[in-house]
Amino acid sequence: MLKQEIEKALTVLKNGGVILYPTDTVWGLGCDATNEEAVSKINQIKGRAEDKSFIILLDNDNKLQSYVNEVPEVAYDLIEYAESPLTIIFSNAKNLARNVINSDGSVGIRIVNHDFCTQLIQRFRKPITSTSANISGQPAPAIFDEINPEILEAVDYVVDWEQEIRERKRPSTIMKLATGGQFSFIRR
Repeated sequence: MLKQEIEKALTVLKNGGVILYPTDTVWGLGCDATNEEAVSKINQIKGRAEDKSFIILLDNDNKLQSYVNEVPEVAYDLIEYAESPLTIIFSNAKNLARNVINSDGSVGIRIVNHDFCTQLIQRFRKPITSTSANISGQPAPAIFDEINPEILEAVDYVVDWEQEIRERKRPSTIMKLATGGQFSFIRR
């Protein structure tokens, strides 16, 4: 079943579509983080401003240097020792869709620890976006049943994995990391 769901989601991502999928945090809307049109579709679905940046997911911290000009050494320790999902905002993003990157050139990246996401990203060989599966301004859905029907209808594919899980997940901790290694918390 997992393998089939990954195959279906992979086809949608490769065709520039948007998936609704489970993550290590809340349910998310995802697309190819290098495809500007796909990213715009997510903004339309959520009714959110085009200038709002995204979090991207990677399966492995070895891939950070493909999307960030300079990765401070402390980032690897933060990722390794994080006890819960951690998104790190890095300066000087590269090789991503323009509308994924913040106006200051930064990007939020989370190394995901979740079977579905990890395998999907490994197979896709590119980062995917992760933004909560809600209409902009509404609460993020902690479980599948809380997802707005408008979202369910607007995406290209709803992943049929972990929909029955009732454990209420929380958004990731967000930390901003300067090139010199100094960091500050944006969301705990």
